[in-house]
Amino acid sequence: MHHAIGLTVIFWLGIVAVSCQERVSGDEPGGWRAAAGAVAITPTEPLWMGGYAARNEPADGKIHDLFAKVLVVEGLDGKRIVIVTMDLLGITPELRTAVEVQVQKYGVEKKSLLMNASHTHCGPELRSERLLRMGIDSRFAALSRQYVRWIAGKIANLIGEVVSQVEPARLFYSYARAGFAMNRRLPTAKGFINRPNPDGLTDHQVPVLRVENEAGELKTVLFGYACHATTLSFQKLCGDYPGFAQQFVQDAHPGTIAMFMNGCSADQNPYPRRTLDLAKQHGRALANGVETALLTKNCIELQGTLDVAFRNVTLRFADPPSRADLEKQIQSGNKYVRIHARGLLDELDANGRIETEFDRFPLQVVRFGDDLTMVGICGEAVVDYSMRCKKELSEGATTAVWTAGYCNDVFGYLPSERVLREGGYEAGEAMRYTNFPGPFDSSVESRIMEGIHRLVSEATRK
Repeated sequence: MHHAIGLTVIFWLGIVAVSCQERVSGDEPGGWRAAAGAVAITPTEPLWMGGYAARNEPADGKIHDLFAKVLVVEGLDGKRIVIVTMDLLGITPELRTAVEVQVQKYGVEKKSLLMNASHTHCGPELRSERLLRMGIDSRFAALSRQYVRWIAGKIANLIGEVVSQVEPARLFYSYARAGFAMNRRLPTAKGFINRPNPDGLTDHQVPVLRVENEAGELKTVLFGYACHATTLSFQKLCGDYPGFAQQFVQDAHPGTIAMFMNGCSADQNPYPRRTLDLAKQHGRALANGVETALLTKNCIELQGTLDVAFRNVTLRFADPPSRADLEKQIQSGNKYVRIHARGLLDELDANGRIETEFDRFPLQVVRFGDDLTMVGICGEAVVDYSMRCKKELSEGATTAVWTAGYCNDVFGYLPSERVLREGGYEAGEAMRYTNFPGPFDSSVESRIMEGIHRLVSEATRK
């Protein structure tokens, strides 16, 4: 594959930023070193797009470029976190592993690499095996594999460049709000359906990490929000509202790199939807939230040490369907039910059983002293996880908690125990688009929260 886009790295430029009006931790710097950069990862060939199973043709152009962006933060003792944000639907194990291997030469450990996908539904499909399973022309699966290798190299090279550019920095945390996300699980007499639910649980917080150099110049703005990037559903490559929000923040602060990290948004949609103007409107609303957070007096200058922890936890599925049930499902009028059942029957025939454990579920915790705890959860986590982490990890409201979904491996939906009980798309119906047997069992939330608490303890210095 020939890609015309080269390595477009944007390093820090001298631009005066609006500082927090009150530095609640005093005027002494916290001892950080940091740098950031960006590279375009827009494919130049018509790749199949991810996000909507009903798509029947590849991308036919772009609205704007897609980017991967890197923020490296180091403490005085040399410990670092490398945060990678990408305008992509998700992250595959192949992409994560390829980047992991390539950045070892820059001294980046596995536990120090946090990758997050914006979950734009107007990006290329990275899961080549899914394309084959869905009966898409095999040449698109080959192009997808080639694209993954290409962007892995781009991202790894960018990380190496940014690691070499770190310089003394100050870090500040603040937050504001944006209001366009709405819960999409609407209870009806026939169960939960995918429709706007204004009474459903939401997390409208816009967390913001600002990075300044020693002169007080704004260099990087990392921000988050818990909302699906599903405003758009057409055939053009686009970052959806997160792409526009990053653009607007950078336009307001020339020379600054803006990075978006999606939150626990599996059951949250942007409303209203379906037009490019609305995607821009939601992007502007989120950018306004970022600007408000940058201006607030109520910001925290991060102090202390940087600590990171990473581990895989094991999740269990509910009992898989029997052979008889799968043979019935193969006769279903729903194409995707048939494909899913066929895959499980093939697994049963090949192995004599259907796997009931998922033992490579990555969790990650980053501690910026006692001021900020960042939690990275893989998959499409529902908003319950964000709310529970804030409640349980805030240490008497002295520690800010920032929880991101879509980190390191976006395998599919991650329901809470509540959502499992309620049923519906996020609870298990969406599993038909994966090669997993069906819903997780009722221990899913407790296993994840136990894992998060262990990592927080591991990353907390006494």
